[in-house]
Amino acid sequence: PRPAREARRFLYCLSEMSKAPITICVTGAAGQIGYALLPHLCSGKTFGPDQPVKLHLLDLPIDGVQTALNGVKLELEDATYPLLKGCVCTGDEKVAFAGADAVIMLGAFPRKDGMERKDLLEKNCGIFKQQGDLLNTVASKNVKVLVVGNPANTNCLIASECAPNIPKKNFSALTRLDHNRAIAQVAIKCGVPIEQVTGSIIWGNHSSTQYPDINHCKVNGTPAKDLIKDDAWVNDVMIPCVQKRGAAIIAARKLSSALSAAQAISDHMNNWFLGTPEGKWVSMAVDSTGNKYGVAEGLMYSFPVKCSGGEWTIVDGLPIDDFSKVKMKATETELSEEKTMAMEILKA
Repeated sequence: PRPAREARRFLYCLSEMSKAPITICVTGAAGQIGYALLPHLCSGKTFGPDQPVKLHLLDLPIDGVQTALNGVKLELEDATYPLLKGCVCTGDEKVAFAGADAVIMLGAFPRKDGMERKDLLEKNCGIFKQQGDLLNTVASKNVKVLVVGNPANTNCLIASECAPNIPKKNFSALTRLDHNRAIAQVAIKCGVPIEQVTGSIIWGNHSSTQYPDINHCKVNGTPAKDLIKDDAWVNDVMIPCVQKRGAAIIAARKLSSALSAAQAISDHMNNWFLGTPEGKWVSMAVDSTGNKYGVAEGLMYSFPVKCSGGEWTIVDGLPIDDFSKVKMKATETELSEEKTMAMEILKA
């Protein structure tokens, strides 16, 4: 019958119009954050339920690490994700970055006991300079790069400086985990479901100087601070809690955040690629050049942003009180110091 033929033709045309896979590179993919993140990437949660993906998984070219990485690939095969259209495991950065549409940089040199910030920056300058150089030559020119490995903001800045062919707007560092933590604390304090809380902001660095700001936060449309009515809790409990949450998790688990970090990475990339909900903003560390909040230019500084069409835009015009200005300046100062050290190391 003709209607049946038309229906079959429609379904055939629909299948032929399915999206082409995008290539996602994950560095440090054999680690615990990578293990927690991959289900988000492969299930459609991050890039959309109709977006196929190919994975390029990169980790150190050491036998034990590559064996573990290939074990992850075996699990991905067994998980039978319909959207996963291929997986390459490698210790070669050039192979990993080739043709990548998105790069999620989990890998970085970890801070060890007795290391000064400059020592850590020296180690990571070498890593992110090399990776930036390669991104510049082999990745898609429209690649979106998210840096997670710490010190994330300045590692991101180094990579972007070493990849001049890729626009600065295509680099960002993760502060969404801190953003989510602030929302969670407000929801717990107010005794409301998490989805009723919007408008938290993380300003500055992903470090203990970050400023978790709930002055613009709302609970079901009501200003959160009007419901909380407790500035001491905000300033002396909530802010330090968010700033030091990572350390608290390490103390409790003897491991760093992985489950929550993976969720935050997925949230970040989802909003960057597919857009933020109407009327809402999120926190991303992005190039500060041209911002209207008086933050020094040329830093990777976390701001409230809205995303649309694969582009982020800083939310302008939010009133900033004196307490907030001091906090925002302190984290800016730290980032400026890190930038100065990093640029000196790169020139050496």
